[in-house]
Amino acid sequence: MSLPKSAFPLLLIATVLAAVPCFADSQVRIVRLSDVQGDVSIDRATGQGYERAIMNLPITQGVKVKTGNGRAELEFEDGSSVRLVPGTVIEVPQLSLRDSGAKLSGVRIQEGTAYFNFLGSKNDEFDISFVREKITLTQAAHIRVRVDDTMAEVGAFKGNVEVEGPSGNVEVSKNHKAVFDLTDQDKYKVARDFEEEPFDAWDKQQDQYRDRYASNSYSSYSPYAYGTSDLNYYGTFSNVPGYGTMWQPYFAGAGWDPFMSGAWAFTSGLGYGWVSGYPWGWTPYHYGSWMYVPMYGWMWQPGGAWMGLNATPVFFNAPATYVPPRLPSFPGPRIVNISNGPRIVQVGNSPTKVQIPNNSAGLGLARGSVPNLSALSHTAVEKGFVDTRVHTPTIGWDHASYGSPSRTGYGVGSASAGHVGAVGHVSSGHSGGGSSHASK
Repeated sequence: MSLPKSAFPLLLIATVLAAVPCFADSQVRIVRLSDVQGDVSIDRATGQGYERAIMNLPITQGVKVKTGNGRAELEFEDGSSVRLVPGTVIEVPQLSLRDSGAKLSGVRIQEGTAYFNFLGSKNDEFDISFVREKITLTQAAHIRVRVDDTMAEVGAFKGNVEVEGPSGNVEVSKNHKAVFDLTDQDKYKVARDFEEEPFDAWDKQQDQYRDRYASNSYSSYSPYAYGTSDLNYYGTFSNVPGYGTMWQPYFAGAGWDPFMSGAWAFTSGLGYGWVSGYPWGWTPYHYGSWMYVPMYGWMWQPGGAWMGLNATPVFFNAPATYVPPRLPSFPGPRIVNISNGPRIVQVGNSPTKVQIPNNSAGLGLARGSVPNLSALSHTAVEKGFVDTRVHTPTIGWDHASYGSPSRTGYGVGSASAGHVGAVGHVSSGHSGGGSSHASK
């Protein structure tokens, strides 16, 4: 049974009053740190320098992202992406919005290799800069940019791009590359059929995942396209009598709730905001609300206004015994992690054989690594777990930065690759105020 309409204004007012202050909607954009694997750091332009990055952190103008031996992905509102291989540093000097609604995005690659897949949404502009060169994208393009101490290279997988620089403008067409000599006034050479690099396959795999699971109907439940591939892969939409269109992740039984795994992240001037630890945890925590539906459990209902940086938990119809995540006291650690839920476990010595427990809701499961999650989810709900093989080994990568998959227990990871404070397993029936760890 749904809540009376008269109750929603009161609940909405209470939610707004309790919320962390947020930026005004005008001229402010956030994009998503959509994937974090291994050693990734972020400088959130707060004057505090680099800190450990976690998946689903909001990216704002002025942020820097650095990969050590890890990988990362930034996802923009229309689904465009920037992917960083190990040893890469980028800055996001521009995330602005014209009065017309057109979006201007800028990324500067300081060193390393980055893949840019711009989908070419109408009137949007994407600027890429490196050393003394600049690329302005207004049409769909997919390129790779590599920068080191003595040279820079731009290779085009899709589309034609023009590079502006001190040695003049050069057009790089599909399947061509331009190499710039940084020791000789950035003089360039253009060549055909540039060679494949080790991370090209990873970049291609991520594009295939997005193309397969992206839905053209996202406008019916979200004002933005980003995050929708993850919703379609990790869960399913259904029409629930009395509630309408609702979404629920796979591997979510009666003991699961949407705030079992995540973190409170502090932003100067704004306070703490909630960051979901789940790989699908973007849109359902910035838009709509969570509801506990009898006979179904916790489900996400689209609707309302986009919340932007205000990612405070919004939920209704919670059971009487439910304990929501508690806002940390300030001053305190800049990131306070909460982990009360299970995640995938490696079985034996094979990195491709894993056990997915019920109530894990996809935590620790790499994108597209297992087909037909729906059938596996039914088995896990009935048995408490399901064993399967993954196409992409995830062991050794810290997908959500809340502890790595384990050979011996749920979420018992190692503090590897620059990460600190791996999270241990805590009973999955409790939420909010349980196990946590913090980083400053």
